Amino acid sequence: MNRITQLIGNGADNGAVGLVDPAPPTPVQDEGLLDAYSSAVVGAARRASPAVVNIDVRQTVAHPRRPGQRGEVGGSGSGFIFTPDGLILTNSHVVHGADRINVTLSDGRSFPAKLIGDDPETDLAVINIAAPNLESVEFGDSSAIQVGQLVVAIGNPYGFQYTVTAGVVSNLGRSFRSQAGRLIDGIIQTDAALNPGNSGGPLVNSRGEVIGVNTAIIAVAQGICFAIPGNTAQFVASRLIRDGRVRRSYIGIGGQNVPLHRRVVRYFNLPVETGVMITGIEPDSPAAKTDLAEGDVIVQAGGKPIATIDDLHRLLTEEQAGVTLPLVIIRRTEKLMVEVAPVAN
Repeated sequence: MNRITQLIGNGADNGAVGLVDPAPPTPVQDEGLLDAYSSAVVGAARRASPAVVNIDVRQTVAHPRRPGQRGEVGGSGSGFIFTPDGLILTNSHVVHGADRINVTLSDGRSFPAKLIGDDPETDLAVINIAAPNLESVEFGDSSAIQVGQLVVAIGNPYGFQYTVTAGVVSNLGRSFRSQAGRLIDGIIQTDAALNPGNSGGPLVNSRGEVIGVNTAIIAVAQGICFAIPGNTAQFVASRLIRDGRVRRSYIGIGGQNVPLHRRVVRYFNLPVETGVMITGIEPDSPAAKTDLAEGDVIVQAGGKPIATIDDLHRLLTEEQAGVTLPLVIIRRTEKLMVEVAPVAN
């Protein structure tokens, strides 16, 4: 019975006892929550949008119906300025093979761009423009994001410049193959709406910091979109700026970051609390020639702790090709050592 008993009277204890219904519950006010959500999206878009650019590319190709003749085809995508001197990060598939690249800024100015480096293996590229008074965006720590976290995507879908969509991080640690055929690991899944033309644009957190580079969608689905983690993008961009390409070796596994049980960490005295679980092994790869199996969790490579996929990628440099790499793995309740010889890629 949702009633409470209390004494009532005129100040004297007259022994009268009555039953009084409690006050109705205070209705939940949604306005504050919606205003806070709107403010977060508006603030993130305001901080990041000035650095987002529209990229137009032109490429000369053989005419499909007229042998010996060539024609020009075009395409477009998005990117974002990440240094004040005009370095722009975008997707490789936006600029790969382009003869001419033109960049339009948020203020309407347009400049020709130069390709600095291109890495189809991670679908990332860096281009550069020479322009004054540029707005740039900062990177956040993509390893700190959580499922359910608010994210904002900014880009130029179908030529509609500086379109803002919002959603949440749907999942972490997805994997899919780039157009070059390499497994890209640690992909962020989001339901922030993306469309053709969003490719290369930033996925930002509520502070307007880049935590991902929008790269792909599943065309037949709704709300299943993917972004390359910002930490991976920073690493790749630094190599593209330095060398023009990413020099690496590979062992032929797909993986995702997973937490390790506390008992396992304590029992084996591990230096990490997360590792890289093998989710797939490519046929005829170096990994396929070892005892590695799906479900194994890599916690150390070459004597260095492996907490994330990025840690493993950083070790697989060009210099590692042909050099035996000892891996420490956790297989169920066992700690094992497996040696693999990476090959140049």
